[in-house]
Formats: sequence, structure tokens, C-alpha cells
Amino acid sequence: MLHAAARDLVDSDFADAVLAGLAADPPVIPARFFYDRAGSELFEAITRLPEYYPTRTEIGILADCSAEIAATVGADRAVVEFGSGSSAKTPPFLRAVGASAYVPVDISAEFLDMAAADLAAKLPGLPVFPLVADFTRPLRLPASLAARPKLGFFPGSTLGNLAPAAAVDLLRAFGETLGHGAWLVIGLDLRKDAALLEAAYNDAAGVTAAFNLNLLHRINAELDGTIDVDAFEHVAPFNAAQGRIEMHLRARRDTRFTVLGRPFALAAGAALHTENSYKWTLDEGRLLARAGGWAPVAAWTDPADWFAVHLWRRDAATLEP
Repeated sequence: MLHAAARDLVDSDFADAVLAGLAADPPVIPARFFYDRAGSELFEAITRLPEYYPTRTEIGILADCSAEIAATVGADRAVVEFGSGSSAKTPPFLRAVGASAYVPVDISAEFLDMAAADLAAKLPGLPVFPLVADFTRPLRLPASLAARPKLGFFPGSTLGNLAPAAAVDLLRAFGETLGHGAWLVIGLDLRKDAALLEAAYNDAAGVTAAFNLNLLHRINAELDGTIDVDAFEHVAPFNAAQGRIEMHLRARRDTRFTVLGRPFALAAGAALHTENSYKWTLDEGRLLARAGGWAPVAAWTDPADWFAVHLWRRDAATLEP
């Protein structure tokens, strides 16, 4: 089970980020706070939508390349999955690479408990060490795994939620967490037709809209918010100049509310920025690797070149300026 101190740290971080973000111009809340239990469940529903190609495309790529990854990195590595969610993609990957232990890292404590228990039941001989944490910050892995070689696993193109400079910082933090000689398997969504991208983030069933709006419900429930959720709508256009999908909660009308007793107001048409999802080329992915202290080794794509799975290595040479 997860310690109360870890839960308190996440709660405090949420409050600080929301208050600071709502006071910013323009207002913004980091995407990592989507993932309370309801948000995590909604995201899992998103991954099954017909418009949302990344999950099923990445699963297909991993099925094709996992054996080659295992042959390259070697067996008996402790697999550390950053932002594990439901760990739905993970059991076949853990089997294929011959993992000796599994550390799922996620910010949603309740969802992490459930997912870790489910995975332990599916792979009863594999030690599982769930770690509730914000993986954008330095992590302390279980001491019992200190001597084991590590394989990081970061699927889902979650790196795209960060601006390039922040993405590089995160990759360097991963390297510090995993140590010299570590490997990293990472999924990156590739740049493609804007209509296809926008459909993936504006599904006909409205699940992504509910996922975005759930952030406001979470603020109301956890931070004594008085937000009229119906006063906001989900919008997610593709910004071609920045190479990213941008998710916003746009005010339908003038609205006022409080959070932890502090007053805030948004005028009609003003937007609360909740997420970016950068899309990359293969060459940009390799540049990210090198900037973040990793050596790109291999990359695999689907036949349509919609998505890529990269394999990177961390060694002394990649850390030279």
C-alpha cells in the first residue's frame, strides 16, 4: 500500500500548481494533474476510442520489436515504467524482455494500487514495487533494486506533453534515476496530417472532453473549488507552428469562482491551458535522445509511420558536452 506522506506530497503539489496556474497569464495547469482515479479511468477509455490511434498503434509496434529489444538489452533487468497508468501494455513487454522486477511509477495513488495488484496477479513470479510519485521529479527507486541493471519504459508519447527544453530535462532525470548502462524504451507520436491529429483529441463520443473537464471536477472536490464546470468547453486544435496539439478549457461565458478561498475570474472566450502534445519526426526524436544524455540505438514504426518506438542507451559517452 502507499504511504500517507506520499499522498500528502501529491495533494500539496496539486494545490500549489492550481493556485499558481490560475493566477498566471494566460492561466495554465500542468497535465500531470489529470490523473486522479476518475481521470485515469477516462484516459483508459480514450485509449480504446476509434479516433485515438496512438495506443493500438504502439501496442502493435511493441509486439513486433520486443524480441529484438530483449536481444539487444539482455534479460534480468528491472523495468521502471514512468507514468504506468493501468499498465495495460506492460505484461507482454515484461515477458518479452525477461524482466527481473517491475517498478510502476504513477501520480494517481489509488489507480496505481489497483493496477499493480492486477499485474502482480497476471505475473505472479515477478516482484512488483509500485511507486507513487511525480516522475518529472527525481525518483528514489527501491533499495533492493540498486544493484540490478535497469530498463526504463516510457510508452504512450507522454514526453510530448512537455516543451522540448522540459522534455530534455526529464530525459536527463530518467538517466539519473536509472543509472549508467541503463536502457530506455520510449514511444513518440509522429507528425502527420492535422485532421487526423485533431480527430484523436476531439472524439465524437466526447470522452476526451470529459477527461479535460474532469480536472475542474477534481479542483472542486479536492481544493474546495466553486467552479461551474458547465461554464467551460473542451477545445483541442493543432498548432502547426509549434508542432503540437493544444488542449484548453475555454470559458463559454464570464465566470467567477474560488479555489481554497482565493477568488478567480475568466472572461467569456478566455481559456485555461491544460495540455500540449508535441508531435515529432524520427530525426527530432534522435536529437532529443542526445540532448537528454541518451544514445539512440534503434527505432521502429508502424507501416503508416504514425508512431515510433525508440530504444536508447545511457553511457558515459552520451554525457559528454
